Amino acid sequence: MKEEVGELQIAAESWKPERVLKWAFDTFGETVAISSAFGAEGMALIEMASQVRQNFRLFTLDTEFLFPETYNLMDQVEHRYGITIERVYPLSSPEEQDRVHGPALWQRNPDQCCDLRKVRPLERKLGELQAWITSIRRDQTSARANAGKIEWDMKFGLVKINPIADWSSRQVWQYIREHDVPYNPLHGRNYPSIGCTHCTRAVRPGEDPRAGRWSGSSKTECGLHLIRPLAHPPEADA
Repeated sequence: MKEEVGELQIAAESWKPERVLKWAFDTFGETVAISSAFGAEGMALIEMASQVRQNFRLFTLDTEFLFPETYNLMDQVEHRYGITIERVYPLSSPEEQDRVHGPALWQRNPDQCCDLRKVRPLERKLGELQAWITSIRRDQTSARANAGKIEWDMKFGLVKINPIADWSSRQVWQYIREHDVPYNPLHGRNYPSIGCTHCTRAVRPGEDPRAGRWSGSSKTECGLHLIRPLAHPPEADA
């Protein structure tokens, strides 16, 4: 499959998102799933997927630190699309994490907190799959600038599919308006990028759209889309 993806990667650059999704569903069936944090891009992609296939798999990494608005939107997604979101949790509860690593780990070592609550749970989930679908866009961060619509994920060892990699934020919001797609109300309160409550704030006028994530640090990614080897045992969560 790795060699086949290499051959497809260039051709897929001219495909529309719906065609990329159809290829993914036809090729992998029940062994492919959409990963979503239910931002604007994720909601647009979920709507597209619903028009390509009814019973698609959708999972989210529930850090247990998400905004109430995000949890409410997840309920709306399940009701609107008639699906059950596969919620992936860290091995450690917030209380256990505090006991082992000390309180407010996200403040002292945000990379470690993201590793425990997002990267390792994702690694376990992807172990069930042959491919995963994301809603990342190339212009979001430098780490995503070279994302292919179909590519081999060297970090996790499976096929990674990014149907809207070449879209702009404007295209995303145009699609949401045209299809009456529900979205997180925090977007209307100057939260263009929404993560955990502890590490997300509203963006001020003139700031980069992702300035509200891990504000005050040089961190721009939680680690899910960084291309680097995993440096921990698969289940060493505590």
